[in-house]
Amino acid sequence: MGKFKKSETSIEGVYIIEPTVFGDNRGYFMETYSKADFEEIGLNYDFVQDNQSKSKKGVLRGLHFQKENTQAKLVRAIKGEVFDVAVDLRPNSKTYGKWEGVILSEENKKMFMIPRGFAHGFLVLSDEAEFTYKCDDIYNHDAEGGLAWNDPDVAINWPLGSMKIEDLLTSEKDSKWPSLKELKETNLFQNL
Repeated sequence: MGKFKKSETSIEGVYIIEPTVFGDNRGYFMETYSKADFEEIGLNYDFVQDNQSKSKKGVLRGLHFQKENTQAKLVRAIKGEVFDVAVDLRPNSKTYGKWEGVILSEENKKMFMIPRGFAHGFLVLSDEAEFTYKCDDIYNHDAEGGLAWNDPDVAINWPLGSMKIEDLLTSEKDSKWPSLKELKETNLFQNL
């Protein structure tokens, strides 16, 4: 039996990954990544950078991408719970403009594999969350871009629970990203 279970989503190339967790009365142990085991389930990535963030409830980060040095990401929550989203920006994809979301938490230990050509973001659902992700290319500040998290044409169904839209916390930058229609007019991803 492999150490990782790969589940398909509604978007080709986007997967939910579940690690094998070994637990007993002392706690648990799991591998969160193994190049050989990922290749065994058809995921061939060379990760070159790890990132981590900490956020409080109601923080919405994203939706981010890079116009150059595009990145595939393997993401997970190591504390708390987030709703993680990937939006397909690959211009020739049959699912262009569609989104996929999954709840990632320290309890369910799921990971989300997002290939290159996607905008990515997450909403913190717990009082606090720590989020970590692997990237297969370096971060390039000059190439950063974004998609409006509340674009009605994308229509992400953010699970707000008792939170209200007006109470969500975003950065100034994240509150000003363009819509999908505006991005399409720029032909940013014509080479993907």
